[in-house]
Amino acid sequence: MTRTWRLDTPRQTLVLGARSDRLAEVIYWGANLPENEDLAVLVSACELDVTGGMIDRNPDLSICPETSRTFPGQPGMEIAEADGTPLAPAFRLVSAEEAPGRLTLSYADSALGLRYSAHFETTADSDMIAARAAVEADRPLRLNWLAAPVLPAPQNATEMIDFAGRWIGEFRPVRTPWDAGIRMRDNRTGRTDHAHFPGLILPCVGATNTMGAAYALHYGWSGGHRMLAEELPDGRRQVQFGHAAHTEHAPATRFETSTLYATFSDTGLNGCATSFQRHLRDHLVTWPHPERPRPVHYNCWEAIYFDHDIPTLRQIADRAAALGAERFVLDDGWFGLRDDDTSSLGDWAIDPRKYPEGLGPLIDHIHGLGMTFGIWFEPEMVNEDSDLFRAHPDWRLGPAEQIPGRQQMVLDMAREDVRDHLFGKISAVLGGYAIDYVKWDHNRVLPAPDAAQARGFYALLDRLRAAHPDVEFESCSSGGGRIDFGVMRRAQRVWLSDSNDALERMRIQHEAALFLPLAVTGSHVGPRHCHTSGRTIDIRCRAWVAAQRHMGFEMDPRELSDEEASVLKQVTGWWKANRDWMRGADILRLDHADPTLIAEEQLARDGSRFVVFAGRAASPAQIAPRPLQLTGLEPAARYRVDLANRADVVGLSRGTPALKAGPLEMSGAALMQAGLALPWSFPETIWVIEGQRL
Repeated sequence: MTRTWRLDTPRQTLVLGARSDRLAEVIYWGANLPENEDLAVLVSACELDVTGGMIDRNPDLSICPETSRTFPGQPGMEIAEADGTPLAPAFRLVSAEEAPGRLTLSYADSALGLRYSAHFETTADSDMIAARAAVEADRPLRLNWLAAPVLPAPQNATEMIDFAGRWIGEFRPVRTPWDAGIRMRDNRTGRTDHAHFPGLILPCVGATNTMGAAYALHYGWSGGHRMLAEELPDGRRQVQFGHAAHTEHAPATRFETSTLYATFSDTGLNGCATSFQRHLRDHLVTWPHPERPRPVHYNCWEAIYFDHDIPTLRQIADRAAALGAERFVLDDGWFGLRDDDTSSLGDWAIDPRKYPEGLGPLIDHIHGLGMTFGIWFEPEMVNEDSDLFRAHPDWRLGPAEQIPGRQQMVLDMAREDVRDHLFGKISAVLGGYAIDYVKWDHNRVLPAPDAAQARGFYALLDRLRAAHPDVEFESCSSGGGRIDFGVMRRAQRVWLSDSNDALERMRIQHEAALFLPLAVTGSHVGPRHCHTSGRTIDIRCRAWVAAQRHMGFEMDPRELSDEEASVLKQVTGWWKANRDWMRGADILRLDHADPTLIAEEQLARDGSRFVVFAGRAASPAQIAPRPLQLTGLEPAARYRVDLANRADVVGLSRGTPALKAGPLEMSGAALMQAGLALPWSFPETIWVIEGQRL
């Protein structure tokens, strides 16, 4: 007997089939099938032949491939008795619960006392499929590995794209050819990490940013993940995501994966990107005050570092407010005896040397300027030189002889007493002052990966959010070390990178747009001289790069010349005038023949307007700029297109392209097929092109 189930979004269909009540397998995943498709015929049509050198029937590539079925690839579960004796379950269907957009399949192996369930849910307006799995037992067992429901990879793909990186160099795409065997990423750092963003893109042959078929997956978990993409000897391909292997250290009767988010696009990588952007912004992030515009940030870190002085901070705040800042964030150095990074982490009491009357006088000054106030914490960490560590050395996670990171150790967040202590200290600060924002940092990897640590972090943050519902939280982990949909169910912003170098930022946020929308992606105007790259970059480039995302400043604004201040104030004003529609816009990456041009189009959800940012990262090989083709427009509609920063044209641009002279009107078809001729420009500059549908 064959059973089938089907899930649809406006753009994709997922079909599962099962024979003889065995574990279901994904028979089809791709563009929408007709409503009257005969799924039983589809199952039989997809069955592979058997030939020499094979066993007598192809083992199911199921949602949790089983070793008991002689599956030749990586299994979806590795589980053992508490004493380490391995188990090889053979699950059979118990029930299938169906509701609009939802499917839960429940299985059991009665001989082993195991139960397995897989849950699927679709979201129509983001074209997203969310899947998770769980296993339960009648006694404590040990789990080495559990995959979220396993999905097949497309046969008409020649490569996969996942993401590596480093501190101040996050979101670096890695293209790997499909071949027999495994591409595996097993993140052992205990956090999402700069080098291991839990995403995978599977472009079909010919796919680009703007056209072709592509599949994409993201695992929403903050504790380190494992991803494997495997091509079996028979040619079938599977993709597995789950918690990093061997990170469940204690026996338990229930284990559950986090959510795997998956989508298919027939409009290139951009179709996948907009699904992730919309789903995160509109369905996962919970906004304390969704009606409020996203405020322009000012963060004081790269202005003062640990040197806190109230008169200086007041001067900086005055200048930041005059430039357009709406939220002032006090960074590291306000607590304990924190004069550098060697001491006081964990001592979350205001430093009376720096703030003899507490934070009140500074906050009052900030509020008087019309700004709200935010503050920095790093709750999961402790310095050995701290009152907390001296009182509770047993709260340290891992062995005493471990190598510190940034002069600090990690607190054991699985301990309830640790979480209670941190909640009390942090809540006292948030409850004692008018604070509407927390920058939550995490500046080192764990001494060893541990899923319980991530669950403890989630529990503390959930408790704080419940106690302080008006406070927004930012996920920062030395920049982009903890960015994933798991933490973003609990935060409203990410600090994408500790690099405020505009060229690095332009690339990082361009790649991150495959998953992240503007509303959550912090981007700041850094100092004239960047401390992480040594580069000196013009204020125009720095300002427009920050204006591509959730804009802020992070430098000493007193260093700005009158001209620089005027440029920054102008760009900030532009961002404020456009932020409401840009908040809900789709970020579309533009294809371009010149690799030195990084270009994107932010298109309003109703298609009525757009803005294009075209950044020149280096000198091109050819003399004249190649035409820039737009995307996502209505071919028959007419658009008014104008250059927002025409004043930035330089003397070496001696020709007469129409865009340089003034606004022009073109059809959507012409803008997408012929494109726009941009004025000539130096490296480290950006053109900003505004479009309005007529």
